[in-house]
Amino acid sequence: MDRKAAESSVPGRMCGQVRRGYRDRTPDLSSAPTFEELRNRFDTSATMKREMAANPATHGSAIRQAVSGKIFKKCKSATFQIDGATYTIEQGALTIVRRSSSRSKGETCSTPTDEQLDQLDLDTEHLPAVDTPDACDKAALRLRYLLRQLNRGEIPAETLQKNLQYAAKVLEAVYIDETKPAVARQQSAPTLVYRRLADEDDELSEVQPDAVPPEVREWLASTFTRQLATAKRKSDEKPKFRSVAHAIRAGIFVDRIYRRVTSTALMQFPQDVVRVLKTLDEWSFDVFALHEASVGAPVKYLGYELLNRYGMIHKFKVQSTILENFLSRIEEGYCKFHNPYHNNLHAADVAQTVHYMLCQTGLMNWLSDLEIFATLVAAIVHDFEHTGTTNNFHVMSGSDTALLYNDRAVLENHHISAAFRLMRDEECNILQNLSRDEFREFRTLVIDMVLATDMSFHFQQLKNMRSLLSLAEPAVDKSKAVSLVLHCCDISHPAKRWDLHHRWTMSLLDEFFLQGDKERELGLPFSPLCDRNNTLVAESQIGFIEFIVEPSMGVCADMLECILGPLHSNTKNSSSTSGQEPINEENAGAEGSNKFKIRKPWVACLSDNKKIWKEQAAKDAEARAKLEEESNGVQPVSTEE
Repeated sequence: MDRKAAESSVPGRMCGQVRRGYRDRTPDLSSAPTFEELRNRFDTSATMKREMAANPATHGSAIRQAVSGKIFKKCKSATFQIDGATYTIEQGALTIVRRSSSRSKGETCSTPTDEQLDQLDLDTEHLPAVDTPDACDKAALRLRYLLRQLNRGEIPAETLQKNLQYAAKVLEAVYIDETKPAVARQQSAPTLVYRRLADEDDELSEVQPDAVPPEVREWLASTFTRQLATAKRKSDEKPKFRSVAHAIRAGIFVDRIYRRVTSTALMQFPQDVVRVLKTLDEWSFDVFALHEASVGAPVKYLGYELLNRYGMIHKFKVQSTILENFLSRIEEGYCKFHNPYHNNLHAADVAQTVHYMLCQTGLMNWLSDLEIFATLVAAIVHDFEHTGTTNNFHVMSGSDTALLYNDRAVLENHHISAAFRLMRDEECNILQNLSRDEFREFRTLVIDMVLATDMSFHFQQLKNMRSLLSLAEPAVDKSKAVSLVLHCCDISHPAKRWDLHHRWTMSLLDEFFLQGDKERELGLPFSPLCDRNNTLVAESQIGFIEFIVEPSMGVCADMLECILGPLHSNTKNSSSTSGQEPINEENAGAEGSNKFKIRKPWVACLSDNKKIWKEQAAKDAEARAKLEEESNGVQPVSTEE
């Protein structure tokens, strides 16, 4: 993968190698008290002082010092300690500067010796809380020890996992999300409502609502959760770590650990596969090259890469061996009938195209983790155990599958049923750690998406989406949105580069002709494009592009811009994520200069491919006319009397 294409400068959380942006939330600061008002309020609140002094076990001397009137009297700034860290409050803007951690001046950040590492106990039961200053030191020391033991090959997998989880939580805790908190006022007491990376609790959550007066809690909320401090932050300023040293140190260690773990615990990727997957973010990804590099297993490697890249393996606790088993069995199902087109290559191609739509357009920012998980899995299994024949063939021939599903979406129902039946096998159950509610939501989404790939629903699906988008304030259902995306990706090969599209077209026609041969044997009428002796290839592709693919991609693009427009407007002052472009200058005039646009690489491909097919159609028509003329046996005019 091209790492630059997956990176984003917008603050947000990380999904594998994909960053997901968040909307900025700016609090209303119009009612914020001034420095003098706070000082007077704390000076005259004798009741509050007695309350704080009477409960030292709960609040500690640091908080009592912070709310004491002495530090506010006749001073331009004040310095005090809370929770082991030194803070400075400067009069005027009420900015907070974290000056130092709880480490004494005499302590240093020197590299631990081998003797210190040998004495380290990797037990995780009695570690400090992840959001305390000491946690970073503990995590760094443990990462050094794990790195050494990995090099020696002496670390148990369970111990490695527990300690890496602790280190990850420490990193999440020290990372301060720059999104603004908000204070929701209630009648009894104000309740702090805020968001941090990975939803970690802030230190303020330890202060019970009734333990301090509302004014004090409000001050703590607005000050120590950076509400006021971030008001003057520039829009392009990056999020900050509490300690730059901790951030750099922990980042280096985690990167080293990650490199070693991915080469041992996760599935092994051949070097040729890694090389091909570097272009995974491209619209015209060459899945045929991946098929060759993977020795006929593109679904296995591409499916694993996508689920890992989006963080689904970690998020939903999918065991590596189980995922590998699942993908291998899915691959086998695609190869069951040796189809020229509906095979594992097609599954990998559709899954990669869905990835492009998720990542490069920014659609993933609109979806939850579970919805992304369901979308990727639906793309992988959408034609599982395809028979290489159409639904109409099953109905007309009266197959067992048609009888089972009552002639309705015969193949699509089978793909879904067979895939979920496979996941009932414990060795292939990638959903075993989902809750009951998560499983129901996941299953419903997958069913909706795969059923929407039935071409008999095509025109109704486009009509419904067009009608919805024509409303003044359209509200697009997520299930319908991802269903349309998968359907468009399923028929997207005419929108890819010509060499890829032409190869797909020849494979599809081979499959159609094989069905035509079966129909001839059964005495059934030929299905469209299935008679190998009477099929106009170029004309059929021109019609497919003009009446099916182009309208579908157009509606899908309109839907994505409608969905992602509000998200983009909330982050337009930040750097755009890779794959998004705020304004398409070629299509946006003065009137639409502020309208959000996504990149549409398929537009140029469709135009180029249609042009080539039209040229081919003209040549074919000329050849047919010449052949017809010869077959009619036109005799030359005789000059004899």
